[in-house]
Amino acid sequence: MGSKSVILVSGANGQLGKELKRLSENYPSFSFYFLSKEDMPIHHFEIVRHYFNIYKPAYFINAAAYTAVDRAESEKDRAFQINGEAVGVLAAICKENNCRFMHISTDYVFDGTAINKPYKEDDQPNPQSVYGASKLKGEEEALRYNSDAIIIRTSWVYSEFGKNFVKTMIKLMGEKELLNVVDDQKGSPTYAADLAEVILQIVASDKWLPGIYHYSNSGIINWYDFALAIKEEIKSTCKINPIPTSQYPTPAKRPAWSVLDNQKIQTSYGINPKEWRQSLQICLSRIQS
Repeated sequence: MGSKSVILVSGANGQLGKELKRLSENYPSFSFYFLSKEDMPIHHFEIVRHYFNIYKPAYFINAAAYTAVDRAESEKDRAFQINGEAVGVLAAICKENNCRFMHISTDYVFDGTAINKPYKEDDQPNPQSVYGASKLKGEEEALRYNSDAIIIRTSWVYSEFGKNFVKTMIKLMGEKELLNVVDDQKGSPTYAADLAEVILQIVASDKWLPGIYHYSNSGIINWYDFALAIKEEIKSTCKINPIPTSQYPTPAKRPAWSVLDNQKIQTSYGINPKEWRQSLQICLSRIQS
């Protein structure tokens, strides 16, 4: 294997996994191995151990997750298996193998009632959906089995890959003359490429400070604002109508306030989150090219 430190990444075909893969060539001092959920389903522990034996990773980045927020309401066991139980086992396997474990979590661990005050890492979680509860369980299991773990909570993730709000809006703006978008849920979008960069900066920093961190792009908007920005950037003529959440019922309850306080990651690692609009422009230019 040579003397390079090995980084093992799960969930290789997800938004974050693909961005990590794209950025990995900028970190030649590491050997990266990317495993999709087909290669390494994280809830099949004997398969996970098999890959640990082969690659002997120094770092494990868990970018695998059950992310179907609404479907989780009817697939509770599966959501908890992947987002909860499996994360605890991964954390324990990392500890056994002296491998540093990094896990990605979500703003959905909060109830969204802290209006106008960004959530800090030590604020009390109170998830309002099965998805949020399963992700909180994963955080708890990770830290229970591996107190050396780093957890990064993020919000409103999008990229040129997979399914996300930005890609859905582009598609719908091309098909419809009018769209209704909720304007009473506030948060900060996060470009998966920026999150991937932050993860790799932490790994490469040689400074491993365990615990929970928040990271999102900077700026506070609602989904309607986000849709308008996408419309402007792609020069769409589609009309966008603001509506309250009450007019767009979904199986899972969304937090009305998802803003995360990024101060801790800035202080600990010198990371300055990029402004959301700039990152949106970069992502859209990639989608359009």
